[in-house]
Amino acid sequence: MRHHPARLIAKKRDGGMLSADELQDLVSGVVDGSLGDAQLGAFLMSVCCNGMTPEETAALTLAMRDSGRVLSHDHIPKQKIDKHSTGGVGDKVSLLLAPLLAAAGVAVPMVSGRGLGHTGGTIDKLASIPGYSTDLSLDRFGEVLEQCGYAMLSPSGDIAPADRRMYATRDISGTVESIPLITSSILSKKLAEGIDGLVMDVKFGRASFMQEEHDAVQLMEGLVATGRAAGIKMSALLTDMDHPLGLAIGNSLEVLEVLTALEGSCPDDLREVTLALGIEMLLLAGEAPDADAARATLTRLWDDGIVRQVFCDNLALQGGDVRLLDDHSMLGRAPHVVAVEAMRSGFITDVDPLALGHVVVDLGGGRRQPTDEVDPHVGIVLRKVLGDEVQTGDVIAFVHASTDLAGRDAAHAVMAAMPIGDERGRRRPLIKKRLG
Repeated sequence: MRHHPARLIAKKRDGGMLSADELQDLVSGVVDGSLGDAQLGAFLMSVCCNGMTPEETAALTLAMRDSGRVLSHDHIPKQKIDKHSTGGVGDKVSLLLAPLLAAAGVAVPMVSGRGLGHTGGTIDKLASIPGYSTDLSLDRFGEVLEQCGYAMLSPSGDIAPADRRMYATRDISGTVESIPLITSSILSKKLAEGIDGLVMDVKFGRASFMQEEHDAVQLMEGLVATGRAAGIKMSALLTDMDHPLGLAIGNSLEVLEVLTALEGSCPDDLREVTLALGIEMLLLAGEAPDADAARATLTRLWDDGIVRQVFCDNLALQGGDVRLLDDHSMLGRAPHVVAVEAMRSGFITDVDPLALGHVVVDLGGGRRQPTDEVDPHVGIVLRKVLGDEVQTGDVIAFVHASTDLAGRDAAHAVMAAMPIGDERGRRRPLIKKRLG
């Protein structure tokens, strides 16, 4: 490092503003190891305690982006627009959204993550598809993008390598909640994709990273401001995660829901959020004059089966078996399926997404540690949602489990997460706020 690390750390500790050159030097030290673990932890804590200006956050983001390979897709004449979600339960939107926007003439280079904890990951969902590979070389990633309009890639060590060490250190140093650090972590990887624009799906509610609305709004505003300062077009939606999205929770079960959604049978909430994000992406790309026109275009492509065909094209290019679209049984199935039955008549008064997410993790469908193996077939499929009327004995959900005992234990937990009462509740609006 050209600057003395302790001096830079002390400057930020005392509330000073670091220059772009100083932040670049710190990030270089993260990558080559000249910034020690204790020094990195101290720097992250100083940021967590004192924050960063928008200019600092943008400079840190760009330095992290430039710590590895930055992709370029200039040979593709389309606008390159991606979407990123801050994570939730049952959130399989990316699997629908990427082919939807590709069908509308937008290129979608999507580098996604694996799940950790109660939130599912797009890469884990795709891994449940027979033969499908997200471990593409960066060159092959660009080829697939050019050929079918979208490509799905696992995180690569070549992309924003500084983030890997910084993220791991944040996880053990009590600095995970820092908005500048969250912002730079997300955007450094997204900016390295070679995109022209990004739509953020920032979630709030019990099963989201930011449970309180004001915290989520602060994160949303920081992401949009930093992305724009870094030179890309940005918009964001604040969306509800106080209820699972869709009816399926668990990797192959969510893929099955996507396949049926492509055929026209899609849960209302999943369709609403997918279209809302798609509208933002289409507007950023300049492919629609207004939101109404964008919605009409996307709805037509979806309903006419064109999106399903684009999904099929990508499936073939990334090694998946295209017979899956007509034979859903190829996804496989958990050996034990246990029905969860209503113990009384009344209304479903809650569907706790955090509790249900933990049930899926307990079944083996998620990770507690990054190295944990995931069972793609286990999970939960809801048959009733908030406000639905039920009679005694009605099935409110199915648990898919590897053993009968695990299934029965999970069924009791699902029952507790879906209480039945005498008053009909209503779900709050799915789209709470837009920042365009």
